[in-house]
Amino acid sequence: MPHEIPVVIGVGDYINRSLKTEDAIEPLELILRAIRNAIADTSLSPAMAEELQDRIDSIDVVASWTWPYDDLPGLVAAALGTKLQHKAYSAHGGNQPVKMFDCAARRIALGESRVAVVTGGEALASLVACAAAKKLPPPGWTKPAKRVESVFSPTTRDLGDNLGAVHSIGAPIHLYPLYENGFRASRKQSIEENNAESAQLYAEFAKVAEKNPMAWNYGRPAVTADEIGTVSKKNRMICFPYPLLMNAFNNVNIAGACLLTSETFAKELGVPKARWIYPLGGAGTQDSGNFWERPNYHSSPCISRSLDAGLQVSGLSKDQIDLFDFYSCFPIVPKLACDHLGLPMTKPLKPITLLGGLTSFGGAGNNYSMHALIEMVRELRQSEGKNGLVLANGGWVTYQHVVCLSSAPRRDGSAYPVEDVLPELITDVPVPEVEVSPEGEAVVETYTVEFGRDGKPERGHVVGRLKSNGKRFLANHADGETLAQLASGTREPIGRSGWVKGDSKVKGRNLFTVGSGQKL
Repeated sequence: MPHEIPVVIGVGDYINRSLKTEDAIEPLELILRAIRNAIADTSLSPAMAEELQDRIDSIDVVASWTWPYDDLPGLVAAALGTKLQHKAYSAHGGNQPVKMFDCAARRIALGESRVAVVTGGEALASLVACAAAKKLPPPGWTKPAKRVESVFSPTTRDLGDNLGAVHSIGAPIHLYPLYENGFRASRKQSIEENNAESAQLYAEFAKVAEKNPMAWNYGRPAVTADEIGTVSKKNRMICFPYPLLMNAFNNVNIAGACLLTSETFAKELGVPKARWIYPLGGAGTQDSGNFWERPNYHSSPCISRSLDAGLQVSGLSKDQIDLFDFYSCFPIVPKLACDHLGLPMTKPLKPITLLGGLTSFGGAGNNYSMHALIEMVRELRQSEGKNGLVLANGGWVTYQHVVCLSSAPRRDGSAYPVEDVLPELITDVPVPEVEVSPEGEAVVETYTVEFGRDGKPERGHVVGRLKSNGKRFLANHADGETLAQLASGTREPIGRSGWVKGDSKVKGRNLFTVGSGQKL
């Protein structure tokens, strides 16, 4: 049974704003600088800081988008001169920083680790600059584990071999819009009202980033709601309803690190109690990895259950949380979290972001929520008796993890919860049966439209239901008129009737047309 009380004793980050190729710093070095800053953040004397570094026995590293390392946790340990009992390199997913943080706190509680580091870093801005200058690999960077021929992008990765890929859909830019459109229709919002809400939400986030020294946009005036919501050459539509400024911006150079230990060892080292912040508990789960096997597109069971369980295991109610940071790769994620908790989505009474979102703060690959944890620790140190909650999202509303932190220990004096209270995968929610080869009258359940760089609609994506049996299907637009109606931005496509049939030219692909279907 757990007997140690985990505490965060140091947090650190490091940002490299230079885009000069000669200034490119690889993720490994950014991470090491962030860890050293976290050690300095403990306020220990140089001798005790060295002792702390020597006693690091656990390193968790969030998977890097920037660079393929053979053993990044091992490289970090070697550079720090530490002997590890535990090391891990995460899977890809924006939930991973919080999940690894929760797991590290559990190991501290169980006495399996003395000092744990949770860290991650990205240098995509530098890598893009080096690629443009034809300097791959950048001089001096660690030899890559595999050949690097291009810069990683979540919008160009292989979609795999599945029902979504046949219909050219599967990237985050495609899938979050399905939820935004479905959420809008379920609330009976107009398209104009929905756009204004998203623009206002992200404008408020941008004002937060404007004041955050670690934000990529720090030092520049925050973009306004009008700029965010208006489609222009600089703010082209990506996938409806999200123009560029409602999408995550990933080309940043930033790393972060959290240092955890036990109350016992923190006292032994002499870390001032003013530096201690208490993890209270965490929880997470996931929905189906196949987006067509979700219960609907206006709610997220994994978000709702992770929030509820994270609060429950921490011994808190939602009203006892003073500070929130909701992951925000696209507006729909904080909206779903706010909707579940009954919080206003704009002009909230309590902060719902501490960083400013993945557009204005910067996406940082999988590692955004590491910086949310860091900022949460800093905020809680300034406010005695306050509690915070971080929600980290990964995939395409697929993976979630929540952790609660406080400036005070658990109120009931109980041990840090080390058992999973949620299943790894949610399987108890009814999901519509999927028809791979549909034909007949149908209705639009949700949709999005992918736009080209010229600002013109290129491809419509429809998730629909057959009227005959209610089965779900995927389809692309069948003709120009259907594409134009899906992309119009005026009349609501969700709930509209049409016709679906297999494409005679592309095996496995379905086509949807608005109306009787005679054009098929």
